[in-house]
Amino acid sequence: MLRLRWLVIVGWVAVAVTGGVLAPRTIDRLSYDFGLPGQPAYETNEKILAEFGNGGATDPLAVALSVPAPASVDDAGVRQQFAAALDRLPDKGWRVVSMLDAGNEQAQQALTSADRRTTVALVYPPVLPGPAAYEAALPRLTASMASAKVAGQPLQVTGVEALREGGGGSDRPIIVEIALGAGGAIIVLGLVFGSLLAILPLLMAATAISTTFLLILGLSTATDVSFIVQYLVGLIGLGVAIDYALLIVMRWREERAAGVGNTEAVGTAMATAGRAVLFSGVTVAVSLLALVVVPVPFLRSVGFGGLLIPLVSVAVALTLLPVILATVGPRLEWPHRKRHQADSRLWKRIGRVVVRHRVVAALLATAALAAMFAPALGLRLGSPELAAISAGTDPAAKAYRTATDAGISAGIFRPVEIVSSTDDAFNRVRTIEGVAAVATPETAAWKQGDQRLAAVLLTNDAATPAGQEAVDRIRHAVPESTVGGSAAEDADSVTAIYGNVGWILVLVALVTVVLLARALRSIWLPIKALVQNVVSIGAAYGLTVLIWQTGYGAQTLFGAEASGTITFWVPLAAFSFLFGLSMDYELFILSRIKEEHDAGLSTPDATVAGISYTGRLVSSAALILFLAFVALSTVPVIDVKIFATTLALGIILDATIVRSVLTPALVAWFGNLNWWWPFRSSTVPVGLTEPAPNKSK
Repeated sequence: MLRLRWLVIVGWVAVAVTGGVLAPRTIDRLSYDFGLPGQPAYETNEKILAEFGNGGATDPLAVALSVPAPASVDDAGVRQQFAAALDRLPDKGWRVVSMLDAGNEQAQQALTSADRRTTVALVYPPVLPGPAAYEAALPRLTASMASAKVAGQPLQVTGVEALREGGGGSDRPIIVEIALGAGGAIIVLGLVFGSLLAILPLLMAATAISTTFLLILGLSTATDVSFIVQYLVGLIGLGVAIDYALLIVMRWREERAAGVGNTEAVGTAMATAGRAVLFSGVTVAVSLLALVVVPVPFLRSVGFGGLLIPLVSVAVALTLLPVILATVGPRLEWPHRKRHQADSRLWKRIGRVVVRHRVVAALLATAALAAMFAPALGLRLGSPELAAISAGTDPAAKAYRTATDAGISAGIFRPVEIVSSTDDAFNRVRTIEGVAAVATPETAAWKQGDQRLAAVLLTNDAATPAGQEAVDRIRHAVPESTVGGSAAEDADSVTAIYGNVGWILVLVALVTVVLLARALRSIWLPIKALVQNVVSIGAAYGLTVLIWQTGYGAQTLFGAEASGTITFWVPLAAFSFLFGLSMDYELFILSRIKEEHDAGLSTPDATVAGISYTGRLVSSAALILFLAFVALSTVPVIDVKIFATTLALGIILDATIVRSVLTPALVAWFGNLNWWWPFRSSTVPVGLTEPAPNKSK
């Protein structure tokens, strides 16, 4: 790289600038499709959408009417005015079911409150592709209903899609989150370096992010790429690229402080920290294979996009970074306030305390992680409950609460749809526990040839346990190929993602252990790292369940209500990223401990020395990544918030309890067992086992 330095610089500048210029085009090409080809509910929903032009996986909007006492929605004048308001909607491409045309008395009752003063009409407008299915219809419906008065009261528009749009949508530019993450990173880097070197990791991150967006653009020409990828590239890319650059720059700085020449310092940093970065990046990429092989297109695209993040970050760190350090690195050490101290006194003291009390430390850390893991045993998968997205002050949220406060079930807002050529299926479903009614309007919009569509209104929100059980009973009572709706597709999502995930995770774990064994030349250390990672990620799941599913802290931290469930794709996606990122820190620490041990120190002393050299690095890198995930949690999409929460908790737990306490305690406890390697040769391997020239015994 140093021989070709100008070619390296020009090449990366060209690629990064091109990626930055084309980034808006990349974002425009991202997909908002969560389809599940081959799954029965998805295929039924596609059939409903093709034949009826709406419905299927897209929940209806709702028009709510509430009249003051002593008026009633049963009054002839109120019914006439309500019918006139709904008649304003186009006949073509719109489906409506209300108390006026529900097809049976049971459905009329389900759509109306017990005091007969509030009623809701479900409206299915034409669906548009993209992030906002009702982008055209929602403003039109809202304007039409606002101008209509029934018993002197305005009609209000709500529904699942209206609630989501009222919550902020997902159209905020990604640059906002990147700027938040970068702001936190520059503060941490400034404290770590105290010089212009703080800018260098950010420069590497900007290059990696821009390049990855360019590669995503190429990927999008071959397959759909989920919109979630832009957040992963922007924020996980920011943290990972900074972490890798930070590791190499700090090792280079350590060598320079020991009096080594600049070029030699770059070489040593690349032979040690650079090698660790290479194995770390490959480990992160391998962990994301769990997403690539899942038979769910949008998750597969997240896996492919995620794969590019560490690989590009590694490429930047191993090519552009050494060139910059060798060319202008010493000049960036300004201002020279004090001599750089490679090892940290604080972390040396922490290491000594942990190593001295290794058994107690290991048991306490394990107990703490187990306690945090416990809530994960009650994890429920699904879409967020409506209560979680209806807590705002926007008109849609107020209208939803007006209807539900009057006693109308939340289950009517996410109806299950059944398409059938006979009434037999409808009649069977009516008697199922958890079904409030089956609405069978007689209008032409609900019929297509010999096929007839019905809306199954539930007595509970479909995302609640009772609602999920009702959906399962419906699908068992009639052929699955006739049952659609978003709730049915949610159930299929869980099956598609987790049906065969066990063997995938085992495969990823085995490949990771082999890679780490090769990097560390140890059998025990990779196995220990694997077990620690699983426990650490489980603890992050447990805390996420407490915050989002149960509601402890959701309002305080995010100003949101409990979701009641964990979004079905979050656990697997979070595992894939956390598994690799956590291995990063483990490899950073263990590689330095091994280096110290190979230089002649005993296992306990090598552990203390390794922690003293890497503790500050790992804590700083983890803090930067944590701040990036905090920035990700500001995205106004509740699914992304849950995902960001899991990642942030996983990283902070890993950097504190696991890497600061559990890792050194176990390494010191197991002594020489750590270094057992059956393929030992007389040749000293290059890289991690090379003693650095500035060791002090």
